[in-house]
Amino acid sequence: MDPAILGVVLDSSTVITAERRKLPVAELIAAIQAAHGEIEISLSPVTLAELVHGIYRARNPEAAERRRAYVEELAALVPIHPVARETAFLVGQIQGEEAAKGNVLPLNDLLIAAAALEQGYAVLTENQRHFQKIPGLTVLSL
Repeated sequence: MDPAILGVVLDSSTVITAERRKLPVAELIAAIQAAHGEIEISLSPVTLAELVHGIYRARNPEAAERRRAYVEELAALVPIHPVARETAFLVGQIQGEEAAKGNVLPLNDLLIAAAALEQGYAVLTENQRHFQKIPGLTVLSL
């Protein structure tokens, strides 16, 4: 991993994969640090919103409760990076510059990427395709 990376922002795809594999939150965190070193881990509010969305899309109450418990434990252990004025300007800049080149980037992914860029972090995702299109962003997988 690039020594300039201070940590990672988790994308919902990584968390969803871990939850589906029944990997406890503590083991997810340990696996991230085993793969990428003793780095800081954070969440974007967008990641959290996507995970909460999944709770309400569950097919049955048991799945919803399992997801809720997982998301609540993760949110209790991992700091959430705030969306601030600077975040909005960064997202708007990247989105505008890329649109001028004909590249359309999903807003949710841009918000998650902005949280990472502001912190000097990478994004940890299973969705390499979307995030690799964001200039200056380091994209990692587990």
